[in-house]
Amino acid sequence: MTFIIVIHVIVCVALIVLVLIQRGRGGGLVESFSGVESMFGTKTSAFLTRLTTVLSVIFFISCLSLAVFSVRQSRSLMRDVKAPAPPAQPAEETPPQPPDVPKAE
Repeated sequence: MTFIIVIHVIVCVALIVLVLIQRGRGGGLVESFSGVESMFGTKTSAFLTRLTTVLSVIFFISCLSLAVFSVRQSRSLMRDVKAPAPPAQPAEETPPQPPDVPKAE
């Protein structure tokens, strides 16, 4: 499970960086780093889009696998506790008698 968590964190950081680098409406961070544009040649945009797609698929798979592992490992805290015995039936009680009130003569 630790391996999946490490992969998950690495993919998260890579996705954040890739999304910030990609050219969007505002230009993205690519304009700040002119070397990134020429790093992959003329097909930089297509490469970054494909890489983002692959990393997002890995991200979703790691999310689902971490969720499945957490469900399988969770245990009830009350699993080993025995159920309490039902309360014993009290003996039949007679209704309380009113106190003896002396009669006025």
